[in-house]
Formats: sequence, C-alpha cells, structure tokens
Amino acid sequence: MKPILTLISSLALSLSYVSGQSVPTSSHDVVVYGDSSGAVVAAISAKREGRSVILVNPTSFSGGMSSSGLGATDFLAYRSTFGGIASEFYDGVAKAYGKDHVRSFEPHVGKKVFEDMIAAAGITIVYNERLDRSSGKGVTMEGKRITAITTLSGKTYQGKMFIDATYVGDLMAAAGVTFTVGREPESQYGEDMNGVRRGDTNPRVHYGQKDKDHFTAEVDPYVKLGDPSSGLLPHINKADGLTNGQGDKKIQAYNYRVCLTTDPTNSIPIEKPEGYREIDHELLLRNFEAGDTRMPALIEPLADGKKVDWNNMHAVGSDYVGANYEYPEASYERRIEIEKEHETYIRGFLWTMATSPRVPEKIRQRTATYGLPKDEFTDNGGWPWMIYIREARRMVTDYVTTQLDCSGKRAAPDPVGLGSFGMDSHCVQHIVTEKGKVQNEGVIWRTPPRPYGISYRSIIPKKGECENLFSPICLSASHVAHGSIRMEPVFMALSQSSAIAAGMAIDQKVSVQDVPYTPLREKLEAAKQIVRPESWQRPPSTKKKAKAKPTK
Repeated sequence: MKPILTLISSLALSLSYVSGQSVPTSSHDVVVYGDSSGAVVAAISAKREGRSVILVNPTSFSGGMSSSGLGATDFLAYRSTFGGIASEFYDGVAKAYGKDHVRSFEPHVGKKVFEDMIAAAGITIVYNERLDRSSGKGVTMEGKRITAITTLSGKTYQGKMFIDATYVGDLMAAAGVTFTVGREPESQYGEDMNGVRRGDTNPRVHYGQKDKDHFTAEVDPYVKLGDPSSGLLPHINKADGLTNGQGDKKIQAYNYRVCLTTDPTNSIPIEKPEGYREIDHELLLRNFEAGDTRMPALIEPLADGKKVDWNNMHAVGSDYVGANYEYPEASYERRIEIEKEHETYIRGFLWTMATSPRVPEKIRQRTATYGLPKDEFTDNGGWPWMIYIREARRMVTDYVTTQLDCSGKRAAPDPVGLGSFGMDSHCVQHIVTEKGKVQNEGVIWRTPPRPYGISYRSIIPKKGECENLFSPICLSASHVAHGSIRMEPVFMALSQSSAIAAGMAIDQKVSVQDVPYTPLREKLEAAKQIVRPESWQRPPSTKKKAKAKPTK
C-alpha cells in the first residue's frame, strides 16, 4: 500500500487548487500575481512557452476590468495595434456574438472567454489569495531576487521569475522597487500636460475636447448658497495658490463601470442605498439647476442590444472625485472601505438621477429605465466585482515613458507594445475658482499623432533593483503617459511581452535588465505581438473612425 499512498501524495501536489483548499508550498518557473486581464494573458503566454506557471489571484474571478464592467474597450480606430493573446481574446468575444468584430461586450461574455482560454492552456490558478504586505513577510528576497511570495493565508509560492499584474502594484512595492503616486510637476519630464490642470484655464491647451468634462454653468460651492462661512460641499477644495504645472500626490477619479439594462424582465431596480446622503449629490443637482442639462454619463450600448456600459462624463457624473487618494497604498481593509464609499456614491447618483425632481425630466425618465442586470455578477446582486482603478502606483525605472513618447517627439529603441489612446485623465479634484464658483481640475486630453512604442525598460525595475520582476500594469510612465497606456488591450500586450521576456531570462540565466532586446523582439513578433510603430498601418476601413469619442 505504501507505494500507492506515495503515488496519491505525488498526484495531489500536481493538482490545481482554489481558495479554501490546501495548497502546499510550490515552485514554478513563473509566478504571476494579479487581478487584471494582463495577469491571465501573462500566465497563458508563459504556459505556451513551456514554462511551469501559477497564477495567484487576489480576487475571486479572472479577467480584471474586462470581466467586471469595462465592456466598452477603447481601441477605437487602433484595433490593429495589438496582436497576440490580446487579439485572441477580442476575437473570442466577437465569436461569442457570431460576429467578426465587437468592441463593446457584456461582462459575463468577457469572463467566459477568459475562462475558456485558461482551461485550454491548462493554467493553475489560486483565487482569493492576497499578498501578505506586512514588512518582511510577503516577499522573500535573496540579494536582489525574489525567491518566493507568501499570501495572508500562509501559502508560499516559489519562482524563478515574478510578474506583478495587479492594478495597484502591491508586489512591485513590497519588493522594494522605486515607484511614485500622483502627478509629476510639468518641469520634471518636460511635459506641458502634467501636474495641476485647472479647468478655468483659458485657453485649455491641455484639453482638446472643448467643454466636455468641465463645468459650463456657474455653480455655487458652499453648503449654504452664497455663504462661505457654511463650508464647502463634499470633495470640493479651495484653489488658493493652485497653478498649472504643480506636482502633487493626487490621482484621477475612480468609479465602477456599471453594466445596466433596459430589459424589465432582467432588471434589478436601482434603489436608494444604505448610507445615502443627499449632500453628496448636491453638486450634481445644483449643476442641473444652473443650466447644464447635458446627460452626465457616457452610455455605451453593449453587443446584446439591451445592456449598456455606464461611464462618467461631463461636469459631475459617476466618478467619485477626490475620494480615492489613499487607495494605492492603503491597507486591504481601508481599500474595502473606499470601494464601499464609491459604491454608495454611485448607487446614490443613479437613484438621484432617476427620482429627484431637481433633475431635468428627460434625464430623469431616461435614467429610470435602467436597472442592474440579473444575469451579470449574479453572486453580487448585479453590481460589478471590481472598482475601476484608473491609476495607482507607477514604477520609476531607467526609462520613464512620458508625453514625449506619446506625442512622437521621442521613440523608445526597445518597444514591447504599442500605445495609441489619447493622453487622458479624468477629474482629479473639484475646485473653487477665484470667482467663487466650481470647476474641475486635472482633466486632460490630447491625441497622439500615431501609435507609439512602449519601452521594455518601462516594464522592468531599474538596474540595481529587483532582477526577476516585471510590472506591466503599474509600469514606468508619467501621469500623462499612463493616461494613454492604461487601456486593457495594452495591458494584455505588455503582460504577454513580460512573460516571454521572463522565459528568456530563465534560459539565459540573466537578470531581466540583461535580456537582449533584438532576440526578445523576434520572439515577441513570432508570437504575433505588434511592437514596432513603423510596422503598424491603419486599416483603410477605419480611417474615418480615428477621432471617435473616447469612453474612458
């Protein structure tokens, strides 16, 4: 019997486990830690390269925002700027609808496509395993190399290479890699869009979409109308001494990309949420009453024809402005609180829009037709699992991708993916101007003249720091450049490039900083990655779509 028991024990070690079951300390060529779409792509890529790989996921589902409400993908006219596994994902989504091309899709479809790809690749995933971020506990180092990571449950995962594919950069930070949070002063990298950007600037050289996402009416900021002594409404800041170009630690607003439906048979009504405070929506209502009757939402129809991706737009929308500054470096407990605050605000926003007599009738009636879909996020009452983290930590490495790269004034000699979306930031804060009225600050937009390369050195730590880590999501980019890069297809492409480079580093027994670029590029292109801007050509059929309105 002893040999049989030994065989059973050996087989047990090779099984895939989910959270809540026993997972022994395991060793792999590549350990991917992440909750993003890029995490899935990195794991699949490493597996296809013949590596032993495990995906340690701090959440309960796969696919990140592409499975959690961000159905309207912003590749616009640039679908051909990415290939590889990212392209396979979007082809799989289109196939699910019986079409050749789909840009906007239902969350459950994105999740199912990822799950099918994971199953086909034979990826081992553990869910609900969060990195122990206690000092000295979560990351084991030997010299400048990570040898293992440990989660809060006590499970340890050893590896030769590690990929931090989280939206917040927890592993990267715990490994001692240099990072930043917030906006650099414009002088740091020679950018004219970085730092503070006041909406009352005339002209707004940092913003190319006229009055979209700005206040167009004069709105009083005080709790009691016209009375500064009554204090400011929530999340409005004084603008004393606030000039364009100043750096700070503030970040653009988060929201939930809420999937809503107009199908009454599939609808969960939006109700007044517990913890609702009318004052949190006073700015919205005053803006309507001041004459701004624009629908404060970008409503993108999804492929089924009855659901939409509801996103923020105009002066006051579903972005909870100024409520997320702590999030990137906050404890897990504090992050959950911030997420709940955002959910309460957005549910309250939707309920107010649908019920308040202070909302213009046409907008009120339209909003009232929407509800949460019963067939999405079925274990969470139709509400998305994941908050939309537009920006968090960003590495600072030997090549910081900046506005110069996006605008074509500089070209990285070692690109491993392409960016193409506009240099974009949602509102960072509501401010009171010197005239005593509200305006948005931090909103930027400028379109790159053509797709640009993202440097390999932007996804790895600088020389002298961690030698076996990649960070393709919280990569090295200025606030301005990250606003362009932060698209799901780009994250997927950079994550695949990370996995392929990791394999090369293993084979050649070198640090990630010493992987030779030319052979890496050859391997990336063999995997159908598109990495060189000069090799990209706009498809003739999409030329007229280049200026399509963004949804991010």
